[in-house]
Amino acid sequence: MEKQLKEAVELFEEVIIYGTERVLKSIDNPIVHEFSPEQIQMMKIIDKHGPITAGSLAVMQGVHKSAISNRLKKLEEKGFVQIVKSDSDQRTKWVELTDEGSDFVEKARAILSSFISSLLSDHVDEKEVEQFVKTFRKLKEIMKLGEGER
Repeated sequence: MEKQLKEAVELFEEVIIYGTERVLKSIDNPIVHEFSPEQIQMMKIIDKHGPITAGSLAVMQGVHKSAISNRLKKLEEKGFVQIVKSDSDQRTKWVELTDEGSDFVEKARAILSSFISSLLSDHVDEKEVEQFVKTFRKLKEIMKLGEGER
């Protein structure tokens, strides 16, 4: 089992590292090419967990806070995110999507979902999709449990 688990981890890393960029580059839609993959990921994180602090974004994306600051500045200039001071602590700043940012995330998800569905439809059958979903639900729960233990 250890050998298979090692292979599974390596395959997972390859799909995450190379798959995301390759898929985004393959999509023939200008809306997706307007932003970097990291900016798109950031907006998806904000959409799911926001309002959120820049520090939390840095942890979730695994980068230094300065990289987050640069991404946020560009997204704020384009009107996709806004920075809001906390009511209870003026030192705390929350990042949230604007309506335009939320619309973008929704459109990007639809485009990505459609592309991946068409990419996989000829290569993956229904049972494989069911197993994939089951496995990733389990991985998600395991990783969520591990967050509180750090």
